[in-house]
Amino acid sequence: MNRKRSLNGRNTLILLVACLSFLLPSPAASAEKTGNLQETYKSLEIFSNVLSEIQKNYVEEVDTKEVIKGAINGMLAALDPHSSFMSPEDFKEMRMETKGSFSGIGIEITMKDGVLSVVSPIEGTPAFKAGIKAGDMIVKIEGETTKGMTLMDAVKKLRGPKGTEVTISILRRNWTDIKEFTLVRDVIPLHSVKAKMLEPGFAYIRITNFQAQTARDLKKELKDLTGQEDITGLILDLRNNPGGLLDQSIKVADFFLEKGIIVSTRGRLEDQNMEYRAHAGGDNYHFPLVVLVNGGSASASEIVAGALQDQRRALILGTQTFGKGSVQTIVPMNDGSGLRLTTARYYTPDGTSIQAKGITPDIVVPFKTPPTGDQAEAGHENRKIVREKDLRHHLKNGDESKKTDRQVVEEKGEKSNKDDQAAEIKKELARDNQLNTALLILKGLNMMDRGTTE
Repeated sequence: MNRKRSLNGRNTLILLVACLSFLLPSPAASAEKTGNLQETYKSLEIFSNVLSEIQKNYVEEVDTKEVIKGAINGMLAALDPHSSFMSPEDFKEMRMETKGSFSGIGIEITMKDGVLSVVSPIEGTPAFKAGIKAGDMIVKIEGETTKGMTLMDAVKKLRGPKGTEVTISILRRNWTDIKEFTLVRDVIPLHSVKAKMLEPGFAYIRITNFQAQTARDLKKELKDLTGQEDITGLILDLRNNPGGLLDQSIKVADFFLEKGIIVSTRGRLEDQNMEYRAHAGGDNYHFPLVVLVNGGSASASEIVAGALQDQRRALILGTQTFGKGSVQTIVPMNDGSGLRLTTARYYTPDGTSIQAKGITPDIVVPFKTPPTGDQAEAGHENRKIVREKDLRHHLKNGDESKKTDRQVVEEKGEKSNKDDQAAEIKKELARDNQLNTALLILKGLNMMDRGTTE
């Protein structure tokens, strides 16, 4: 039996060498390449010997397939946090994530300095509602430490059937103790674009992540908004957007650009060096644009923000973005599994690498938690201001026209609905200082534009 297992190890070496035989340099190749290949063969021989020893002497019977899978995961983990091996099940789930629905808690995660960390919670999901934040460190999942856990294993543990619970242990900067969150898994929403009017002429669109239909949905929302009234300014909210599909981010940026580079990629191979450019014509929108970003804005979000910033098309407001500037290529394997391999870096139109740096906003505005309780009551902006219309027996404006009772009732109903919407938006602006600042800037740009054209 030992001899049989030993032969299995030798067969593994023969197979690995055979798989690499096509890499042998031609007679004209440099001695350096030949030396590198010889070092690779020596390393593979060591790997084969280790596998043979495991098969012969490990305390329990081992599944060679699982051992080799573990070796592959370890090899990829040694490269960077975003390269990984996906089993057939994981690969299928990954494709569903961009095209269909899946059940989980709704967070984008990564390995940062060997620690499982939250890139961003997806808006409206169980994690978002529970208060999970970008930068949180997940130290345990269901009581199991995440140290040494692969990214794909962590994803698999966090996902599950709708309605089931999962407990995660979180450590946040400035916390002295680890806190546990028990979350109920739910279907993660697929609609990544939300839109509304903040005030007459000023629109707001939020993109939660970049999925297969994001550009199509954005185009529809923009047409609906412009069909309602003339837009004099737009706020594009990319905060806590963990990214997604490269082609969708390019299409989104292209809506607001007519020429120039959107993003370029550079890798070791010639075919990995690409430039993606904007196209003239089509549904291009020329109104002033403010883009909101923060530390949870990553990857595809940074591509959009970087393109609009470098092309001087939009003003970027918020805080420094995450800094994921690498390209992952998905390579299908023969057995249905998949390889996610980092093959290039992203560069903004000005040639700046996003990697480990991110996008620096034109105007840095940290998010401030709104005051509550006594603090809110003490705030001057929250005091009731008495105006002329509040005084008893105040004079009417004098411009009111005579209306029928039915018209008065209908207008009161419409006014009530509009008042409710306006009150909700007012509350949102009071809670979100970054959004409020962006709106004020758009108003200022609009005033300046009217002053120059009239």
